[in-house]
Amino acid sequence: MSANTGENERGLRNVIEMTRMISIVILLLHFYYYCYQAFAERQWTTILTDRLLLNIKTAGLFNNFHISKIIALGFLFISLIGATGRKDEKLVFQPIIIRLCAGLLLYFFSCFIFKISLSNQTIAFAYIVTTATGFVMVLSNGTMLSRLLSVRLSRDIFNYANETFPQEERYLRNDYSINLPARFVFQKKAEEKLDKYYQSL
Repeated sequence: MSANTGENERGLRNVIEMTRMISIVILLLHFYYYCYQAFAERQWTTILTDRLLLNIKTAGLFNNFHISKIIALGFLFISLIGATGRKDEKLVFQPIIIRLCAGLLLYFFSCFIFKISLSNQTIAFAYIVTTATGFVMVLSNGTMLSRLLSVRLSRDIFNYANETFPQEERYLRNDYSINLPARFVFQKKAEEKLDKYYQSL
């Protein structure tokens, strides 16, 4: 049973890594296609990559400027759904959402850099850096958001406030019972076990 669980976890990690890699490859192809003139000026183009790009273009990936970016972002979000990591209950929801939205704004609104009157290489460099920064922000904060949601959804009564849990509060008496007074924390309240019983004695 444990062996199967370990294999399932490894398989899930492999799927997540592959999905994330697909996202990065699509984004790199987007950079290469829409910043082609800058790459050509640097002589960073080859016949093989040009032929590959032409075949991908016929599939409709570059029919619209934002299609490839949306597809890359979609694969990234799919990889974040199954993201796991060290649980940190100190994560705060609001800052994560703010940084995630900022990353999305950088990612999509970086296209306005092409409207600036600069050299091809300067525009390409600024566009790639801005878009990649937005992509990394979405990746990092999306991972934290997935981790935070995982912690919130998996929290149970046996793992709250240093592993405290609800205890029996009634006075049960039989030949084998042992009743001891105790204090415990449950649902953010301190409870006295058997407190009422001992007060009545």
